Amino acid sequence: MKRHSKRHPQRQRIIATSLAAQRARIGDYLLKHGRASTIELRDNCNVMHPAGRIKEMRHAGWRIITQWRKAFDAQGRPHRCGLYVLLQAGGR
Repeated sequence: MKRHSKRHPQRQRIIATSLAAQRARIGDYLLKHGRASTIELRDNCNVMHPAGRIKEMRHAGWRIITQWRKAFDAQGRPHRCGLYVLLQAGGR
């Protein structure tokens, strides 16, 4: 793993699994893109339970709304999926 992190410095951030690290990745992603689905956050931010992290972020002052969408996973299966839309960033 160390061999990979030297070649890919961002990989070190992606493998951190603490709740704080997961919230930070979601925050960065939402600030950059403005919105993200549950599937996007799992795939791009390595967050297995995005809804839980979003709830914690809301409690910390982030204004994020949820819109429900039909989305497809990597195998093409449909899911009722949350789309999280950033209205205002909270304290970091």
